[in-house]
Amino acid sequence: MFRPRVIPVLLLKDKGLVKSVRFQSHRYIGDPINTVKIFNDLRADELIFFDTDATAQRRSISLDFVKKVGDEANMPFAVGGGISSINQIKEILNAGAEKVVLNTHALSHPNFIREAADSFGSSTVVVAVDVGKNWMGRWKVYSNSGNRSTNLNPIDWALQAESAGAGEVIINSIRHDGHMMGYELDLIKSVAEAVSIPVIALGGAGELSHLKEAVDIAHASAVAAGSLFIYHGSRRGILVNYPDQLQLRHLFTV
Repeated sequence: MFRPRVIPVLLLKDKGLVKSVRFQSHRYIGDPINTVKIFNDLRADELIFFDTDATAQRRSISLDFVKKVGDEANMPFAVGGGISSINQIKEILNAGAEKVVLNTHALSHPNFIREAADSFGSSTVVVAVDVGKNWMGRWKVYSNSGNRSTNLNPIDWALQAESAGAGEVIINSIRHDGHMMGYELDLIKSVAEAVSIPVIALGGAGELSHLKEAVDIAHASAVAAGSLFIYHGSRRGILVNYPDQLQLRHLFTV
């Protein structure tokens, strides 16, 4: 029976783990490697790491960090942040990551997706699509950690990424990020119905029922979240958590 992947997303800033609200207001959460150890014990399906400073600082995510995660993690993991060359991807994969997540550089150099897929296989290449609404209320793709709007429609960009060889896309709602009120279902659904590659929903999950909605209503192939797996209770106390396998099977079969 199909059970979608459930993926914690961890944000890195100044070598620490943080959480954001609408890609801003970063709150320090703790040590990322200790968090990986907890997710090991909780048997998380996968992990995704984003270095929030890498693009602005014109560097890639730290190879030393990737190696530390690779030594510790019992599950597959993907990393993103400032990746702009084939050699960087090679080094990241050699350091232990299973996938790389491309974003800003791919937007300005779309052929980079094809080069990466040809070099390492489509299953290794994930394209993150950060989506916000412009002043006219239309969805637009944003680059540079959500700081710069492009003229691209997210559906068109997801189709272009698929055509270039991306193995899956992450659809991340900027305005829902950190609010824990649910995914932007109409956005996710519109992309999922347009492409044939897996779509990972991200941005807004605050309870397990939101994960099910993303799959049942928006047709996401996998669901990802940050706050849901970091916070506990209405006061948002820090408590790394993840549903057990029985909970997940029940969630997606009822």
